[in-house]
Amino acid sequence: MLNNIIDRIKLPFRKEKELYLSLYQILGFFPKDINYYKLALMHKSIMRREKGKPINNERLEFLGDAILGAVVGDIVYHHFEGKREGFLTNTRSKIVQRETLNKLANELGLTSLIMSSGHSNSHNSYVAGNAFEAMVGAIYLDRGYNACMKFMKKRILGQLVNIDKVAYKEVNFKSKLIEWSQKNRVEVDFKLLEQKKDENGSPYFLCQVMIEGIEGCKGRGYSKKESQQLAAKLTLDRLRKEPQFIDAVFAAKTNRTKMEEAPVEKVPETEQKDDFIIVKEKEEKPQTPPSRKKKALKVIEKEEKPTDDEFDLSDISYPKETTREDIISAAEEAAFADQ
Repeated sequence: MLNNIIDRIKLPFRKEKELYLSLYQILGFFPKDINYYKLALMHKSIMRREKGKPINNERLEFLGDAILGAVVGDIVYHHFEGKREGFLTNTRSKIVQRETLNKLANELGLTSLIMSSGHSNSHNSYVAGNAFEAMVGAIYLDRGYNACMKFMKKRILGQLVNIDKVAYKEVNFKSKLIEWSQKNRVEVDFKLLEQKKDENGSPYFLCQVMIEGIEGCKGRGYSKKESQQLAAKLTLDRLRKEPQFIDAVFAAKTNRTKMEEAPVEKVPETEQKDDFIIVKEKEEKPQTPPSRKKKALKVIEKEEKPTDDEFDLSDISYPKETTREDIISAAEEAAFADQ
């Protein structure tokens, strides 16, 4: 039956008929203008130019990203009545993140239709997810917003994704960011900017990611964990999508490591000064005047100079009654006795 319908559609080439059939199996409807979908499947690695304009799926990817966020946000809002903004934001993020879109593109068979150079898939793990977004952009241009809503509700969330399981599945974006920073030796910090209460009296927190001192994205939530998770998720998206941002981060890292590795020119001294000890000044002894020195020397010389007498009689003891004549006689006897 599908082949009969395709045969009635005036298509000039057999390949276009095959593409119509493949797109019907993926989308659940036939395209009105197949050129939108051809463009959505054209990766930039085989880009060509027409009238000076690049022909690839990047512009459709941009459009599809915006439409997909609005559609999924609409679905999540009505599916989870009464849930807070933080919960709804996290649930939408889990559905539209690149890992989920890659899996969906593979399950739909969209990956096999992507036109790209042979090595592009190995260098970019998000080719399939980007093509999925571009396909949503093509649906919007071809059939409008309601067709996008129907495709996501019936084809995706109705058959391929359990929205309740996704909502309560814990995805730790903070851990992913920290893991990335450790692999690249980049410093990451989470800064609390605000801690206030909203109009209903519920506390909320506003956190910001700082990478190498450069401001990352902010996240608002009803707990620190929730705000940090959102800030980390948005920062990861920014790192992936903005080359200028990631270049600035690694430039800041280079400057920091240069400063840390710079040699110290002056080597510290190891000798310690004992300046805590109080030293008393020595008192100088009064010097003897030269005139007095001479007199002292003369006294010493006089004391050491032998007497004029031939004998020193000082050590000879005698009784007090001994006369002078007795002393002389005793001395003479002693002198002759030595001979």
